[in-house]
Amino acid sequence: MDITLSNHNEIRIATLAGDIDANTAPGVADKILPLVEPGGKILLDLSAVPYMSSAGLRMLLSLYRQGTAQEGKLALVGLSEEIRDTMSVTGFLEFFITCDTLEEGIEQLG
Repeated sequence: MDITLSNHNEIRIATLAGDIDANTAPGVADKILPLVEPGGKILLDLSAVPYMSSAGLRMLLSLYRQGTAQEGKLALVGLSEEIRDTMSVTGFLEFFITCDTLEEGIEQLG
């Protein structure tokens, strides 16, 4: 799992590449959860994430809960069709702003 962190104005962008499963989700959480700040904006670029297990979904839910507790915003960009379908069936899509491109995500959070 590769994680690249960057900033665009006040938005923290985390670009993830690789599968998010039981082996990688804890490492992703260790890098992403510290980005949560009061009123902060986080954009997760998942364009290069082909697979996400239930451990990955739990990590996203934890990120969502911490973010909303601090009145932050979180957007997901580039969900694969498989991940989008899983998140839709489980009701997870309702929690997140989702966009197809990085530019759309930045616009939504801006």
